[in-house]
Amino acid sequence: MQFDTKIAVVIRNDLEVWQKLNVASFLSGGIAASFPECVGQNYEDGSGTRYLSLIGQPILIYGADRAQLSRALERALAREVRPALYTEDMFKTTHDAANREAVRAVARADLNLVGLAVRAERKVVDKILDGLKFHS
Repeated sequence: MQFDTKIAVVIRNDLEVWQKLNVASFLSGGIAASFPECVGQNYEDGSGTRYLSLIGQPILIYGADRAQLSRALERALAREVRPALYTEDMFKTTHDAANREAVRAVARADLNLVGLAVRAERKVVDKILDGLKFHS
């Protein structure tokens, strides 16, 4: 199935594996919370056991270095796409309010980005992420 939109998560390449997984989880949650229409229906197995809903379209995962993440952020904002973001400072916090304070304390140009997620029209996402490769 071809979707009109694309969901992409960009993770900084030099993170520990647990950090990459953590960042991808938080950013995907940000997409689901901001775009409830992308969440599908509950699942149910053949025994009638019900399970939670998932995002109903693929999420593409890209790798990037710090400069590429900053460039993707600026490209997103220039195209009026509001991204979810995760900064290195957020690894030092323990709850959502502290995460927001960690981001608020730093000017955009100085954010130490480790992850970014966007959902927009396919062509717009392609322009935002131009030059990035899938995470390996």
